[in-house]
Amino acid sequence: MGLLDGLIGDVLGSTLSGNQRQDPLGSVLGGLGGGSQGRGGNLLLQVVLSLLQQNGGLEGVLGRFRQGGLGQQADSWVGTGQNMNISPDQLQQIFGSSTIRDLASQLGMPQEEAGSTMAQLLPEVINQLTPQGQVPENGDEEIAEGLSMLANGELLK
Repeated sequence: MGLLDGLIGDVLGSTLSGNQRQDPLGSVLGGLGGGSQGRGGNLLLQVVLSLLQQNGGLEGVLGRFRQGGLGQQADSWVGTGQNMNISPDQLQQIFGSSTIRDLASQLGMPQEEAGSTMAQLLPEVINQLTPQGQVPENGDEEIAEGLSMLANGELLK
């Protein structure tokens, strides 16, 4: 599980806090959890990975973006260069308003905030899951394993 172990902290660290510490995952998860040992960060990661898994894994999600006219953005997340941003509206265009509404419900936040958060996190997660500039053969296995680890609290240890 080395890929997800090392990179999920980078995803949250770079996206949510803007700074990297010696233990970025622990720091960010602790901060998001508001004293509940990282529950907030754990939930964010779980929701992002679930979104990927429920929409065909990395290839499926990237395909949706490409079909929706956002292929250049999707390809930038996989490539080794700078990631292009997407807006919450573009995210809703790709996944639909009911999916964003469901994400908001899972995260316990308003739909607009959930869309904004996911529009920031999804590109970073995809970027981190494709470190060599291409979708790895075991990418879907990494997602499933990450979800399992999150469900068991193993990423907080």
